[in-house]
Amino acid sequence: MRISYQLSRSILFLWAASYACAASSWGFDDATVSVQGKKAGVGGAAIKEKLAPNKPLPNPVLLGPSDTLKILLTAKEDRKAKRPHQAFLLVKDPTTSLETSYALSVKENGKGKVELVQKDLPTQLLTSSGLLSASLIIASSGSSRPYHSHAFDLSLKLDPNSPTLSQELPLRYGKLPELHHTFKSEPKSPSKIITLIFTAAVVMAFPLLAVVVSFSHELPAP
Repeated sequence: MRISYQLSRSILFLWAASYACAASSWGFDDATVSVQGKKAGVGGAAIKEKLAPNKPLPNPVLLGPSDTLKILLTAKEDRKAKRPHQAFLLVKDPTTSLETSYALSVKENGKGKVELVQKDLPTQLLTSSGLLSASLIIASSGSSRPYHSHAFDLSLKLDPNSPTLSQELPLRYGKLPELHHTFKSEPKSPSKIITLIFTAAVVMAFPLLAVVVSFSHELPAP
């Protein structure tokens, strides 16, 4: 009976430990997103909003042609500030599913930062007709659940005076249209009449040549 009780306690302890390990997850705290113009001074951010885990901002963040978007946060594992192996800002076009990521610079104390300007975005996202989706990804090796959630929508305001962006289609391998070549026609042979006349002229030239040679031998030497 005593052995059964100790076994039950051991099983309960292992179950609690495994549950606590499985319940651990990554997240963040003290996060803000700000947009600052090129001519704005220190603290002169046009937009500054607080970010909360799993709570996207209700309004889109506007990024102009000369603006800089900055995200500051503190990465945490089980509410403890810590540096993860991976921390990214993922920008995606929901219509085309095209996306790109930007790594956060994270210190040992978990404080991370990433900055983004329009020229950092690929042409396919700059020419998007709608809002872009911005998500935060925080993960590390181990059993802790990674964090991946939508943070806010990004609206781009392009420079109307800039040249039109040319969007080139990506190279895709597949069946190509059939190619049709026009080869040079083969040379035509001369007509039979011309060939016969030329052959007859050559044959008749041989007796004439023989007569000339024999006549030259009969002439007296000077």
